[in-house]
Amino acid sequence: MRTIINISLPSQMSTIVTEAVKSGNYASKSEFFRALIRDWMENRLVSELKQSQNELKMGTG
Repeated sequence: MRTIINISLPSQMSTIVTEAVKSGNYASKSEFFRALIRDWMENRLVSELKQSQNELKMGTG
């Protein structure tokens, strides 16, 4: 199930999103933001894994 979220962007950011879609990098503005969120989630997971590895090395995890 999908949820509709409305956001407000400065003109410069809106132009960046529009150009990314027009250039064919993304199928739609929604896809741009879904990809952005997926990347953010992946980076967060990698950071958490690195922290866990460091804790294990130090014997605190």
